[in-house]
Amino acid sequence: MSKRVFDDFDGFADEYRQIHNEGIRFTGADSDHFSEQKIEEVRKHETSEHPLILDLGCGDGNSAAFFQKHFAGCEYIGLDTSVASVAVAQERDLLGTTFAHYDGFKVPYPERSFDIVYIACVLHHVEPEQHKKLLSEVKRVLKSGGRLYIFEHNPLNPATQYMVKTCPFDENAVLLTSSYTRKMLRSLNFREISIDFTIFFPRHRIFRSLMRLEDYLSWLPFGGQYYARSVKGE
Repeated sequence: MSKRVFDDFDGFADEYRQIHNEGIRFTGADSDHFSEQKIEEVRKHETSEHPLILDLGCGDGNSAAFFQKHFAGCEYIGLDTSVASVAVAQERDLLGTTFAHYDGFKVPYPERSFDIVYIACVLHHVEPEQHKKLLSEVKRVLKSGGRLYIFEHNPLNPATQYMVKTCPFDENAVLLTSSYTRKMLRSLNFREISIDFTIFFPRHRIFRSLMRLEDYLSWLPFGGQYYARSVKGE
């Protein structure tokens, strides 16, 4: 039996959103809500209206429309190792977007191509010994001063642990602590590394008024997810 390098999503491509929605029903929100919430977090840090964005591990391309919504005029490229997921993404037929398959190792673009690389809930599906290799490729294709955003599930959050354990496509997931992610970025000489925690409250109606507090809790390491932002030096 071959050793796992990264998880295969071909078998989930057609029903990914349905499975995800069922798995997160207890939160009071759907898959689109959490896809857009991540892009809103990225938007908080960005001033450019027309960045060239690489969505590495784009899956079925659900984030593409939200990048277009929050970054008017951006150019978006999504890459994924799942041929079936890329085929679903291509059916979206969105202007200014390109979706393609890649081998999971070599990012098929020249050095210093992208303003932003976005990696959302991907690394926990990749064998840990491959993380630095993949992020070295990411660093290669980022422009000087380019920004990397890594979103991950927070293993310190009980609701997140439940969600991962009960989700079919997270069966082999290995969750990453924020300290692990920070240490990895430091080892690759990324700079201006910051960690923000998100999703502290359910999205049910009775809790919605509390969601505005989440910006003030981003330092607290118990949110359902976190994201690391870092910058490539010269």
